[in-house]
This record gives sequence, C-alpha cells and structure tokens, in this order.
Amino acid sequence: MKKFVILILMLLLVPTALAQDYTLKAGVSVNDVPKALFGSWRVNAKLDDTNSYGTFKPNSVDFWTLSRVGDKITLTNPFTGATADVSLKAVEGNVIVFSKKAPYDNKMLTDTITIRLTDNTFSGINTLKLESFSLVDNHLMKTETARYNISGEKISGDSVLKK
Repeated sequence: MKKFVILILMLLLVPTALAQDYTLKAGVSVNDVPKALFGSWRVNAKLDDTNSYGTFKPNSVDFWTLSRVGDKITLTNPFTGATADVSLKAVEGNVIVFSKKAPYDNKMLTDTITIRLTDNTFSGINTLKLESFSLVDNHLMKTETARYNISGEKISGDSVLKK
C-alpha cells in the first residue's frame, strides 16, 4: 500500500514540475521587437531564385519606413506611397520575421521577410508570392514566387548599437 501511495504522489507531482520547465509562450508580441527596427531604411534586394523571371526585377533599391502605433506595425515606402500593415511572425533576439499582404486588381502579393539586425544594418531574405485570380469566378489561376537576398542600412531612427 505504501508503494502505491508513493507512486500516486510521483504521478501527481512530476508532471507539474516538468510543466513549469517547459511552459510555452503563445504568440509574438510587438513588444518583443527591438526598437532599432523602427525608422527609415535603405534596402537593397538581389534576386536569388524565382519561377517567373519576367515578373520580378533582378535587383532593386527601396526605402522602408517601419513604424509602430500601439500593437500595430506599419511599413511604408515614402517614394511610392505604398503602405501595408505588418504581421509579426517571430522574434528571436535580433532576428525578426514578418509578412505583409497587398491586394491589387485580381492579384495578391504576399511578402515574408526574415532579417537579422546588426549594428545599423540588417541582412536577410524576402520571399514573395504573387497569386493571380480569375476575374470571372475568382479561382486561383497562377502563383509566381521569388526569393531575394536583402540588406538594409539605417537612415534614421534609434540605433541598433547600444550606447
């Protein structure tokens, strides 16, 4: 009987102790994003791979302004006037993954961006998916993809460097 009571106590206590060591964090908070991400960036992109060379540029230079209001992150391009809300996917220290979607006409462009902040720069990958839908019944007609190697230089905003 004593062994039975000890076994029951072990079964009750061990899972509780293990659960404390392996508590999972649900979701990603905007508060996890390093402040240095916010500001203006000069971004260079070089095409690494695509299934549609006629659709995607081989190289580009762009300007991004990343800002935060409350729990919302917005990416704007001051030269083109484009604006998109950013969906935060992951933050691991200075590695940030976010995506944005931009509908236009019968198309949907999804960007998934993974960057690593270092000093006043970042480097990473931008994966694009361009879906074209039928104007008649809205079925997916074509999906074009591209992967760019990207690098960014901080123009204005908080420094990544801790001083």
